[in-house]
Amino acid sequence: MERIAIQGIDGCNHFIAARSYFEGREISCVDCDTFTQLADTVERDPSILGVMAVENTIAGSILQNYRLIESRNLVITGEYKLRIKHALVALPGVEISGIREVNSHPMALMQCAEYLEQLPWVKLVEKDDTAASAKWISENGLRDHAAICPADAAALFGMNVLADGIETNKRNFTRFLILAHRSVADEVLKDLCPDGTVNKSTLLFTLQHTAGSLSKVLSVLSFYDMNLTMIQSVPIIGKEWEYQFYINLLFSDYRRYRQAMDAIRPLTGMLKVLGEYEDGRQSVAD
Repeated sequence: MERIAIQGIDGCNHFIAARSYFEGREISCVDCDTFTQLADTVERDPSILGVMAVENTIAGSILQNYRLIESRNLVITGEYKLRIKHALVALPGVEISGIREVNSHPMALMQCAEYLEQLPWVKLVEKDDTAASAKWISENGLRDHAAICPADAAALFGMNVLADGIETNKRNFTRFLILAHRSVADEVLKDLCPDGTVNKSTLLFTLQHTAGSLSKVLSVLSFYDMNLTMIQSVPIIGKEWEYQFYINLLFSDYRRYRQAMDAIRPLTGMLKVLGEYEDGRQSVAD
């Protein structure tokens, strides 16, 4: 059985992503309240893998999670892109007209703003987790409350789905990374990618504070046919106006990719590979 650390509880989007990525395998989720706790759990116990959200097609990158991966010396061994679907759920017998408060994660509330505008009498309250909001309402018997969460969570906590697919954007995806302790990362990668179809990497690098330093790196990557799918700059703490860069690369030739790494290394102050893995599956949009 795979033990998977997630941020949240059963029924949340991290749980759904873990279940989808490890489809066909028996998994047991280790619930974590925060992303920091998730990273710490994987760092402390190499037998536990992590599933962590890092990017959303609406909200953008969760930059602090990249920092967590690097600071805990974790390795990215895979990814999954989950289509985010939201439902309004409440206790059995409760109707929408009787709801006075809706609870959910602030991101979920934002992603359902257009639907929620149809309920002007309802108070919106931010919580730490989508599924945990439903669980809290169920455990406390709050009949004038509703939660926004995945529809699957309603069945887990004995609640009814009042409205499904209430997210404003129907092509809303979140990218989740599969994380492993560095000591077992090679073994995990062989298990998750037995055919050796590694075609994506995530890199962290710093640059000299000189004109054209970034453009030189990007020119070299272009020369070696690397497909740059994401670039994010993050301030270096303690070094005013200096930045480190996180990038994702897609490639079809691993040998040429390694040549590209050798070519850009002298142009960087520091270059670290956070993971080499297979470009992740994407759940089907409606």
